[in-house]
Amino acid sequence: MEDRTVVVYGEKDWKKDEIIETRIDLSYPVSPTDSDLSSLPSPLKEKADLEAQTTPEEEPLRKRLGFIRYTALNVYRRLFTLAFIGNIIPLIIYLVRGAEPLDLVNASAINLAVCGLCRQPLVLNLLYLIFGSVPRSAPTTIKRLACRIFHLGGVHSGTGVASLIWYIGFAGTYTYQFNPATANPISIIVLALIYSVFALLLSIIVVAHPTIRRKHHDVFELVHRFANWGILALFWVVISLLGTQEPSLEKFLLNLPAFWILILLTAATIHPWLLLRKVTVTPEPLSPHAIRLHFDHTTVKFGQGIQVAKHPLKDWHSFACFPDRFDNVKDTALANTKFSCIVSRVGDWTKDTIIAQPTKLWKRGVPTYGFGYVFRMFSRIIVVTTGSGIGPCLSFLADENRPSMRVLWQTRSPLKTYGQRTLDLVSRMDQNPVIIDTSEKRKREEMLPQVLRLVKEFDAEAVCVISNPAVTKEVVFGLEMRGILAYGPIFDS
Repeated sequence: MEDRTVVVYGEKDWKKDEIIETRIDLSYPVSPTDSDLSSLPSPLKEKADLEAQTTPEEEPLRKRLGFIRYTALNVYRRLFTLAFIGNIIPLIIYLVRGAEPLDLVNASAINLAVCGLCRQPLVLNLLYLIFGSVPRSAPTTIKRLACRIFHLGGVHSGTGVASLIWYIGFAGTYTYQFNPATANPISIIVLALIYSVFALLLSIIVVAHPTIRRKHHDVFELVHRFANWGILALFWVVISLLGTQEPSLEKFLLNLPAFWILILLTAATIHPWLLLRKVTVTPEPLSPHAIRLHFDHTTVKFGQGIQVAKHPLKDWHSFACFPDRFDNVKDTALANTKFSCIVSRVGDWTKDTIIAQPTKLWKRGVPTYGFGYVFRMFSRIIVVTTGSGIGPCLSFLADENRPSMRVLWQTRSPLKTYGQRTLDLVSRMDQNPVIIDTSEKRKREEMLPQVLRLVKEFDAEAVCVISNPAVTKEVVFGLEMRGILAYGPIFDS
């Protein structure tokens, strides 16, 4: 029979210089047709039992339908589709009826506003506070829907693409009505600016494609930022010039919805940069692979993160944070720090940070709530993570009323890579965490069987997955196919 055991750390093992191995049996079946699924906790039992009753002939169809629902048409893509189709239908109606250019530019501006506000820190904080306030006594259906707030990126992308479609309609209609024979210099300038805005909008959407974004993230970031600023500036010029051709510029602007939307978008864009500061950082090297950065310029709450950069106009990176007050620190340099984040070597920026150990970094905006905040609505959860994903998980320490949890952490040489204090912090969340070492003598283990075992033993309501895209998709998909509430952030969450 195949050996289904793995080597894990226990709490007492961390205090020793030598690794004392503990072997855990992972014979728990992972097939959705296994009868053992009937022992899963309520409210998961009913769904699991129903799925377990599928016949061999039904199984391939059920898997295909599950793939369509949870992968091909996941929540992010469904939100994108709703936002996009919800715009295309009225656009067609407008064009068939003969819409005026200003009607189309107003619709484009509305979509740009929704797109931009989906990423505005104050708006994000408000949305997470609202959706995260669902009580633990609420029905599972309500909590399932509320947890989807972290897929707001689907609305952001959908309205962004829709704004381009509306704008193409505006540019096309304006061009069709443009008469070179009677055109004055202002109308010619407006036409040129209209197509300049179009080029910037198109460039943002092109570099935001997942493939380009992954391969050329720095290009994506720079184009996204400066093209956005350029669009706002040119839009102000366009509507102002259009207003000069009207009897009253003031009346034209006041009655134009796009004017008020531009004010809102401009304020939302400027706000984070008004809080741009260079702050003190206390670096704490953990290993050649990881570093912990400590900050004292503000405080963070449960589920919040910050954006930091070495240059104010490029290379911004977001990190989930956790409070320092739970550390047993003897180092006086760290005695007065308020929160920190763990940075591991996954790219040029992080590699340079680990080597250079910066003492100053730029920050902007305010600490922003993220994915983990929604889990406060559950009573019992499983936290699944790999590598430096343990950093965002430690944010749970800041919640005095955090749910009961079990932690499953798979990483390479955890003690050597992240240090004793990190392991001690993990034990504060779970007194007996399952920490799997994947050093050279041990191969990477499959996560799903272990998660299923913990869900069964712990009677968990939901599973929080923070890992790389491949592991996140695999684990979340495998759990959702079994009717288990599972959530994991994707690249645009």
